[in-house]
Amino acid sequence: MSAVPHVCRAGLLALGLLGGTALTTPALAQQQGQNQNLQAQITAPNFAALVERVAPAVVRVTVQGAAPQMEAMEIPPELRGTPLEEFFRRFGGGQGGPRGGQPRRAMGQGSGFIIGAEGFVVTNNHVVGEASRVTVELADGRELQARVIGGDPLTDIALLKVDAGGNLPTVSWGDSEALRVGEPVLAMGNPFGLGGTATSGIVSARGRQIGAGPYDDFIQTDASINPGNSGGPLFNVNGQVVGVNTAIFSPSGGNIGIGFAVPSRLAQRVVEDLRDDGKVSRGWLGVSLQPVDQELAQALGLQDQRGALVASVEPGSPAARAGLRAGDLVTRAGERQVQNPRDLAAAVAETDPGSQLALTLRRDGQQQQQQVTLGTAPDRRADAGGRGGAQGGSATGPLGLALAPRPGGQQGAAVTRVAPGSVAAERGLQEGDVILRAGDRDVANPGDVSAAIQAARQAGRPAVALQIQRGDQRSFVALPLTGQQG
Repeated sequence: MSAVPHVCRAGLLALGLLGGTALTTPALAQQQGQNQNLQAQITAPNFAALVERVAPAVVRVTVQGAAPQMEAMEIPPELRGTPLEEFFRRFGGGQGGPRGGQPRRAMGQGSGFIIGAEGFVVTNNHVVGEASRVTVELADGRELQARVIGGDPLTDIALLKVDAGGNLPTVSWGDSEALRVGEPVLAMGNPFGLGGTATSGIVSARGRQIGAGPYDDFIQTDASINPGNSGGPLFNVNGQVVGVNTAIFSPSGGNIGIGFAVPSRLAQRVVEDLRDDGKVSRGWLGVSLQPVDQELAQALGLQDQRGALVASVEPGSPAARAGLRAGDLVTRAGERQVQNPRDLAAAVAETDPGSQLALTLRRDGQQQQQQVTLGTAPDRRADAGGRGGAQGGSATGPLGLALAPRPGGQQGAAVTRVAPGSVAAERGLQEGDVILRAGDRDVANPGDVSAAIQAARQAGRPAVALQIQRGDQRSFVALPLTGQQG
């Protein structure tokens, strides 16, 4: 009961301050003006005029093709018994119909937007896929057969072309790099096959990685995005396309306020490449990368965690020809500061094959410059080698590893046993892993691993860095040495 008078007193005090003329000082008036300006800035924008301007360039994309018959997709609980249940059955994947393994005609729908008056339409690659027929429905109701100019699975961007017999309304690209978290945005498209729909929200985050591919750099938004919105535009308040709506995070299949869009900086470059010759050309370095955490930085003797750590270098690749090594930490690529592996991957992808890219890296505590002439990624990568199969071998004491030489005199030390509950087990090492590098040295046999561990202890390092090969994947792991003897 005491809380009510307290709230009332606070309210009366506020009224007294705002109503009393004696307390209206210049400083207070200035503060009130600032508050009013802030209130004006955070007022939700009215998108009506913007929607009227850009809607004619937003299209529905319908695809047909052969697909194996699958089980009907479960209807999300929140849609059952509502008018949207039928729309979901028709357009959300729950096709129903006879079950079995026979091919059937599959239909799907997505969204797109026109970026060239002559009929170029941007959408998602997963919308068109391997479709045998693609139809674009314009905002004025016309349906036009579309030709797939090209698609890029790595960024999920595709480019279509329609012939409308005249110029079409278009939208223009904006600068996704200028977006700020909290900035209002507008999503448009064809959710659940309902037709042209506009939803608004804000930029919730930038640079999201969701495991979609090597160039993950998504804009996250709470503007409602649902099945069928894929390929539609995400607009800024100026009506410029700053993203291509691509994915949602949802346990139910419907919008829960977490949607993702490919940023325009990436999408625009891909579209330009597709428009030129129907394919995307990217530079290729030939390395695998991993981020650096604090423990690994200490084990490698690095000053901080910023940069992209080279986990392995593919033989014969541009990186190998330029002298890059596993354990190098790349901190700059061209004009781009490299904070993490994604930054380096983006810098390489944005550079044409055959061009040079200047890399700044740290090796053995020293900063170096390397000029790399980028290549074109081969269709089939070289086999990185199999798992070591030797049995028995020597142990590394309290770290919990038993090692053996690899068969046939191969480089590296094979992990033949990992003691349960040991430091090695806690760091995820497994029987069959191969240690290729330990500390600052390449590993030819198990003795090199033991020597590297002793050297790290003598140098007072809290951990030793091991380069591990598992199957065809390579990565670094830091094994703590604090308190370990032997």
